Amino acid sequence: MTGTDPNPDLLLSSFEASPSKLLTTQIQYARSIPDSGDGASTRRTADERDNGPEAKKLQFWIDRKVTLAFFPLCLLTLMVALEAASLSIALPVVTEELGGSAIEAFWSGTSFVLCSACCQLIFTSLSSAFGRQLLIVIAVIFFLVGTIVSGVATNFTQMLVGRSIQGTGGGGIIALSEVSVTDMIPFRLRGAYWGVLGSMWSVGSVIGPIMGGGFATNADWRWIFYINIPFAALSIPLIVIYLKIKTKKTTRRQKLRNFDTVGLVLFVCSTASFLVALSWGGVMYAWHSWRVLVPLIIGTIGMVGVMGYETHIPKDPILQVSGIDNHSLLISYIGTVLQGLTLWCILYYLPLYGEAVHGFKPLPAGVAALPLAFAIAPSACASGIIAVVSGRYRILIWIGWAVATLGFGVLCYFDRTTKGAIWISLIAVPGLGLGALVTSIAYAIQACSETRHLATATALFSFFRAFGQSLGVAIGGVIFQNRMEANLQKYPALAPMAKKISHNAVALVGKMQTAPASQNKDDLRQAYTDSLRAVWIFCCVCTAVGGILSLFTKEYSIDQTHDTDQGLEE
Repeated sequence: MTGTDPNPDLLLSSFEASPSKLLTTQIQYARSIPDSGDGASTRRTADERDNGPEAKKLQFWIDRKVTLAFFPLCLLTLMVALEAASLSIALPVVTEELGGSAIEAFWSGTSFVLCSACCQLIFTSLSSAFGRQLLIVIAVIFFLVGTIVSGVATNFTQMLVGRSIQGTGGGGIIALSEVSVTDMIPFRLRGAYWGVLGSMWSVGSVIGPIMGGGFATNADWRWIFYINIPFAALSIPLIVIYLKIKTKKTTRRQKLRNFDTVGLVLFVCSTASFLVALSWGGVMYAWHSWRVLVPLIIGTIGMVGVMGYETHIPKDPILQVSGIDNHSLLISYIGTVLQGLTLWCILYYLPLYGEAVHGFKPLPAGVAALPLAFAIAPSACASGIIAVVSGRYRILIWIGWAVATLGFGVLCYFDRTTKGAIWISLIAVPGLGLGALVTSIAYAIQACSETRHLATATALFSFFRAFGQSLGVAIGGVIFQNRMEANLQKYPALAPMAKKISHNAVALVGKMQTAPASQNKDDLRQAYTDSLRAVWIFCCVCTAVGGILSLFTKEYSIDQTHDTDQGLEE
């Protein structure tokens, strides 16, 4: 069912049983513009779709083929989420065994999300030319290699190499999973599928720390990595057998000639330079150091240069810059960055609050974060279902930002005397808001985009979310470490060691827990509390900004034709 179908139907919400199909969905679609032979039917803007001709009815079949193609994508999303989050809770144990510093500990998270962000467009761009199936398999292989390297690491250099390779594969998996849903599923129904993928991610993000804590406490932290091998071994054959997505009928020479290699290299290098500078600033080097300023300036100039290059030079650019002149689309991308940033901040630094301030061991700290997952997952699914049924998504974005802002505001009042039952319960509030944004912002971005740019828009959605996640880990680490050093200056006994303690704050947690009660220990706990509060304040400001910006967006219809040249094979 593509833009060349003579009588496409409209996407409505009635469901009926069928003996030949598991599920028949009658969908209400805006009628496509007749194909003139020059591809004009795929070049409609969001406004043209909303104001297009009357529509008829057509059926979209959700059968065994769609279900089996979607299942390995869910499995892989869960695997990447588990891996991305499981190491954070075990960092004190890993850092102590491998002899790492706080900087190296933070980089174990930053390297994963940085490579994930930088490489997503590589995989999606190559998949448009060489096929989704092949690139997903390659991404899984990258992830598997990184898993093995990290699992056998004997020092932090090897660990960071493995995490970087893992992030490369993980970024490809996440981006291609969402692009594949765009290929397979009509627009109005995508919310339910995005909700499932979002639930897999959120469940994995919070189950991950429990798994990591369990391995670190009761077995060997290396099983945090080895556990991924069965996921990959099961997923690869399922993808090869069932995820048979069509590939564009062009020769290999044409594919290579049309591929925007220069734009891709410029984009990856600029993004990496920018994120590395943010990660180094105030942690490894002072913000005014040339080691921070040079990559920051190069990255910024490079990004501006990429925009100019992509606008005027390549025939088939990897960045569809022309579409970002739609202010609703631009605001939605900014919201994606802010949502990824704040979600990763709370996922990454909440366990530190439980371990350092309340003395939880890794496993109990992971269990304490469960309400966050139990809030994000149902909220993401509910948001998608509500959008499918109502056809509205903007009100869900507003509600999501409002609830997330309220939740982070509540976190700002946590201190070292806050009862466990209270703070464990209240962390669900920001989770509800951030979960609602997972699906609703995805709808906003695709609804704002031109039909021919939907795959690129989905890839950019994944990229900006990963970009926000890398910013969340990096900026959160900068804020925490800088505030930790400043807060320790308040205590005369700790002030002389403030810099050393702040640079080894993660590794120090394990020693704090076994140290006898003392005034210094209480002062340290208070310093951790105050430093993490600065992170929550930053997140609260970010969600408030996202909410204010979302008020200025336009809502488009989600009843749109399913135009794709890479759908499932018949």
